[in-house]
Amino acid sequence: MEQYLKKITKQGKALFLAYDQGLEHGPKDLIGSSIDPNFILDLADKGGATGVILQGGIAEQYYRASSFSQVPLILKINGKSNLYQSEDPYSPITWDINDAKKIGASAIGYTIFLGSAYEYKMFKDFSELRNKAHAMGLAMIAWVYPRGKFIQDEDSEEITAYAARVGLELGADMVKIKYSGSEENFKKAVLAAGKTKVVLSGGSKISEEDFYQVIENVMQAGAIGAAVGRNIWQSEKPLEVMNRITKIIWK
Repeated sequence: MEQYLKKITKQGKALFLAYDQGLEHGPKDLIGSSIDPNFILDLADKGGATGVILQGGIAEQYYRASSFSQVPLILKINGKSNLYQSEDPYSPITWDINDAKKIGASAIGYTIFLGSAYEYKMFKDFSELRNKAHAMGLAMIAWVYPRGKFIQDEDSEEITAYAARVGLELGADMVKIKYSGSEENFKKAVLAAGKTKVVLSGGSKISEEDFYQVIENVMQAGAIGAAVGRNIWQSEKPLEVMNRITKIIWK
């Protein structure tokens, strides 16, 4: 599996600039300059990101036509809005994987809502997409987020480790999971993921110092890096934040 990750890692580690939030959150999170995809692509380039995460429309209209396409593209291939609320979410496929290489993708990202009544559909989608991605030489990354009426605490140690294990069991090259509160807890999730590489899902904006500590903790726990969006581009000095995170990951 590691051969698929070479294009989106550096020295075995990763920092992805995540910019796939616009579909699910709408423009409310895209404050200031971050409303412009060109600003994000420039930031990914200057900040030394090993990948930039985009939905298909932005990838096609901005990434492919930009001068920043040397930053590897992670194509987010499914998504949903947050306007329709359901106890059991489902994130449908939004882009044809056969077009992934045409727009320069190096990897595919797919969200699974673990515990949803529709997880069986997402498992099936993921497995089919993984086979196609690998046939095209692309890495397959699972976003595994516990959601649904049967999930009591989606950030618990046990559930986070379960999310990581699902990535391994489904054959993901990498699994993107949320922070579970401590280095010790996150270490158990990394162990559960086995040979599947683990990256942190950055989540909502928190104080910069607190976020740097989270990055320290997950790296000490054995993660290979992080996929960060709002905690970088919602900052007043996003490039400085990105540089600080880079120093922690590659220290």
